[in-house]
Amino acid sequence: MNATGPGSRLRGLYTLFAKEVWRFMKVFVQTILTPVVTALLYLLVFGQALEGNVEIYAGVTYTAFLIPGLMMMSIIQNAFANSSSSLIQSKMMGNLVFVLLSPISSLEFFIAFTAAAVVRGVLVALAVYLVAILFVDLPFAAPWAILVFAVLGSAALGVLGLIAGVWAEKFDQLAGFQNFFILPLSFLSGVFYSIHSLPGIWQTVSQFNPFFYLIDGFRFGFFGQSDADPLLSLGVTLIFLVALSALALLMLQKGYKIRG
Repeated sequence: MNATGPGSRLRGLYTLFAKEVWRFMKVFVQTILTPVVTALLYLLVFGQALEGNVEIYAGVTYTAFLIPGLMMMSIIQNAFANSSSSLIQSKMMGNLVFVLLSPISSLEFFIAFTAAAVVRGVLVALAVYLVAILFVDLPFAAPWAILVFAVLGSAALGVLGLIAGVWAEKFDQLAGFQNFFILPLSFLSGVFYSIHSLPGIWQTVSQFNPFFYLIDGFRFGFFGQSDADPLLSLGVTLIFLVALSALALLMLQKGYKIRG
């Protein structure tokens, strides 16, 4: 990837970012509406089945507890899908070469894809919230935590999607990455339960799942209660993002599987 003057770099970065945002907005029903419907189905099934039978935090209904988890799970899955699907499609269709030949550096490529994933992740989470509050009111105990974890979570999964998209050579490999890595970690991260309700060994295992800290810190923003110290969750999330970013930038700079 090449680079020129500051003005050209900013134009290139913005153009690639806008292209990625426009790409998922053109199929709004698939990229925004479908995840909202999926989250709503989870809310209706689990909320109806367990409401009144489970109280995880004092004074917090199970349905209210569930909503932040579903919002963050939607962020995780959609931010990952945004960058990974775009890259694999470009590689399979052969049009990635036009981006690589443009005056865009690896860092600008990285920022554009990550920023677009953040936009999609936050939009999906906001849409889930707007539908969910039709069923239950949610407090805002620490608005900064809601914003910070939503943005950092979207960024981290956007970067992870970038890594998966660069690594994968066909759709089957990308689907395997999502089905055997992203989905299990997101479902086993405390979306539907508190880790304190798990047996001791599974509590320990959950503490090695970075997605748990994303969800737990995000949930703290609504209720002011969490399973882990929110500063610990923030620290783990930042380390996770920085580590993934370093790997993604290295892969892009080396041209791993994207240069002939």
